[in-house]
Amino acid sequence: MRYLPHTPQDVSTMLDVIGARSIDDLFSSIPRSIRFDGRLDMEPALDEAALVDHLSGLAGKNRALSCSVSFLGAGAYAHVVPTAVDSVISRGEFFTAYTPYQPEVSQGTLQTLFEFQTMVAELMGLDVANASLYDGASACAEAVLMAQRIVARQKQRRKVVVSTGLHPEYLETIRTYLSGMDDLDLVEVGLGPDGTTDLCSVDGALGPEAVCLFVQSPNFFGVVEPLAELGRRAKDVGAVSCCAVSELTSLGLLEPPGRLGFEIVVGDGLGMAGPVSLGGPGVGLIATTERNKRVLPGRLVGRTLDGENRVGYVLTLAAREQHIRREKATSNICSNQSLMAVSLAVHLSLLGRQGFKHLARLNYSKAKYLREKLAERGLLAHPQALIYNEFAVKVPAGDAALVARRIFEEYGVLAGVPLGRFSQEWKDLLLVNVTERHRRRQLDALVEAFDRFPQTSAQ
Repeated sequence: MRYLPHTPQDVSTMLDVIGARSIDDLFSSIPRSIRFDGRLDMEPALDEAALVDHLSGLAGKNRALSCSVSFLGAGAYAHVVPTAVDSVISRGEFFTAYTPYQPEVSQGTLQTLFEFQTMVAELMGLDVANASLYDGASACAEAVLMAQRIVARQKQRRKVVVSTGLHPEYLETIRTYLSGMDDLDLVEVGLGPDGTTDLCSVDGALGPEAVCLFVQSPNFFGVVEPLAELGRRAKDVGAVSCCAVSELTSLGLLEPPGRLGFEIVVGDGLGMAGPVSLGGPGVGLIATTERNKRVLPGRLVGRTLDGENRVGYVLTLAAREQHIRREKATSNICSNQSLMAVSLAVHLSLLGRQGFKHLARLNYSKAKYLREKLAERGLLAHPQALIYNEFAVKVPAGDAALVARRIFEEYGVLAGVPLGRFSQEWKDLLLVNVTERHRRRQLDALVEAFDRFPQTSAQ
C-alpha cells in the first residue's frame, strides 16, 4: 500500500471520470502485437525491512572514489569542492527553488543563474552564456544544431567537420543527434603524430559545404590544440568554429577559446560542482557571441528594472523556447541542471579570479611532475605535446586494461582510464589525469607501480 496507494474503488472512480472501462483501455493506442503479455520474471515483493536490507547490500557493492587513489579523468575530473558549497546550495531558496518561469517568486534562483551565466561567459571569452544544459555531451550536440541555424540561409552547407580529438562519447552524442537529419553529414578528421588535430586533414574537409568545425582543447588525449590556427581555418571558409572544454579548470591557465576566434564554446563543469560519482547530472555549458544569442538553446536569464526602477531578473528572449514556439523552438532543451549550475557558481565565487588561476597552476604543475617521471621511462604516447593535467601513457604490454587492473589489485591505485573501451586502436593507451587532489607521495606511488609491475616497464 505504501507504493501503490490507490484502492480498487479509487481506480474505478478515476476510470469512470475519464470514460475508460479498464486500465487496459489506457493502452489501446499500442498495438496488441507489440505488447508484453504475461508476468515479469521478478522476485516476490519484499516488506519494508527486507527491502532496506536488500538495497543496503546493493549499495555496499559500490566503492567510493575517496577509498582509492584515483587518476581517472576522461571528461569527469574529481576536484576539491569545499563543504561551504554544499552548505550554500542546501538553503531552501536554491534546493527547492520554484520554476523560474514565475519570476515573482524565484528572484534568488534567477539572480544566481544570472551570475552563473556571467562567470561562464567570462571563462569562455565570449559575450553570452545560457543557464546551463544537461552535460558536456548534449552541449556539443546542441552546438552543432546551433551552428546549423547560424548558416541556415546557406543551403549548400551540410558538412559537420569534427576532430577525433573530441571525447568519443561527445562525438557519439553528436552522431546520434544527426542520425535522423538528412541535411547534415558528419565528417571526422584525425590527429597527427603529436596528438593535435591534423591541419592538412582539416583543410581537406573544410570548404564551402562546411557548417562548422568542432574541436576540443585540451582534447581527449589531454593535448592542447592550436586553437587560433583552427579557428582561422574555419573562419576562412565561413564555417562556424566550435570548441569543447571538458576540463573547466584549464581556463585558469590557457587562453579562452572565445578570445582565439571561436564562436561557440561548450563544456562540462561537473567536477567543480560536486562529486563525479554523484550519479547522472553534469553541468552542460555553452557560450557564444552577442550576434548569435537569439539562436542559443535553453534558458537565458536577463537583468532588468521593474516599474519602480528596482533591479529584477527574468527569463529573457523566451520566444526561442518550446513553450512559445513549439516545433519552431531553437532546441529541445526545456530545462537545465539548475542546482548543479548554482553549485558551480558558488564554487567559482569562493575561488575568485586569483584562486581559480592558482587552482589551474596546481593542476598543471602536478601533472607536469608525473609526466616527466613517466617520460624518463619512455611511456608517453605524445612526448612532445603540450598538455594541461591529463595525458596518455603507452603501455608496452599492449593491454592497458589488464595493466590497470593488476596495478589496482596490487597497489590499490586506479591508474587511469584504459582507452580500449573506446577503440581497439587505443588498446595500449591509458589516460592519466592529475588534479589538485593528488599529493606527491601518490604521484610517486603510481611511478613505483609502473616500475615494479613487469608489464608496465618499457622494453
